[in-house]
Amino acid sequence: MKNIGFIGVGYMGYGIAKNIIKHKNNLFVIANKNRKPIEKIVSEGAEEVKSFEDFASKNLDALFMCVTNTPIAKSISEKLSNILSDKTIVIDITTHNKTGSVETEAIFKSNNINYVECPVMGGPVQAEEGVLGGIVGASDDNFKIAEPYFNIFCKDYFHFGPVGMGAKSKLLNNFLTLGNAALINHMAKSAKEMSLDLKKVFDVAKLGSGNSAALIRIFDNLLKGDYTGFKFTANNSVKDLTYIQDLLKDFPEAEKVAELNKNYFQKAVDDGYGENFISELINKK
Repeated sequence: MKNIGFIGVGYMGYGIAKNIIKHKNNLFVIANKNRKPIEKIVSEGAEEVKSFEDFASKNLDALFMCVTNTPIAKSISEKLSNILSDKTIVIDITTHNKTGSVETEAIFKSNNINYVECPVMGGPVQAEEGVLGGIVGASDDNFKIAEPYFNIFCKDYFHFGPVGMGAKSKLLNNFLTLGNAALINHMAKSAKEMSLDLKKVFDVAKLGSGNSAALIRIFDNLLKGDYTGFKFTANNSVKDLTYIQDLLKDFPEAEKVAELNKNYFQKAVDDGYGENFISELINKK
């Protein structure tokens, strides 16, 4: 049994946190802007702390951080770095920009706190099932320390090298995922406006090379009248594609594709749909 802290119990964080409890660990969580998942995870056995300083008394073996972006992660890390013991390993699930995890590691390293990045592939359903894909950047020693924790919430995990390599791999995977999602939205919206049978469109698409987890995630729910199958917001899509554009700036053709996809999601944000899930944009006027 380990003592584990968790910052960022949201759509993705809740499922990971739930698996930490399921594996018989003590879990300490701190509130964020959305209290619903916090209250739910507390009802399932977690203990809520009121401040970062409260983590100091919990004798943490590990602390998970699953926050929105690099600036938030770095701001929190500046505070935690002076609070956590050097016996605590930080496992950062955040999707960073291309240098964000390296900068975050440096903050912790200044106080001899071990740090690994482990952004993930999969959604909230996979998080609850404990079958996410972990994309790890870490020193060899820290990877070995963190490996038992990866087994709590990942079906598979891949060590890409030192901190920073995981972030780059995650952004390239999100480049593919968000591009697929945008194309699927365009296809579904066009099919609806052409009065095509969406079930048949889906069945045909599954038989071809365009089949993907994103296609299934969106259409399985869409055919039931539920447009929330792809639980990733337009705001987060713009954030990730901004990071992706920066990563790809030396690859102009790829960077242009990222820009086009970002513009699609940015238009949704500008129209007031920033907190809508990707698949909900199919219904956007």
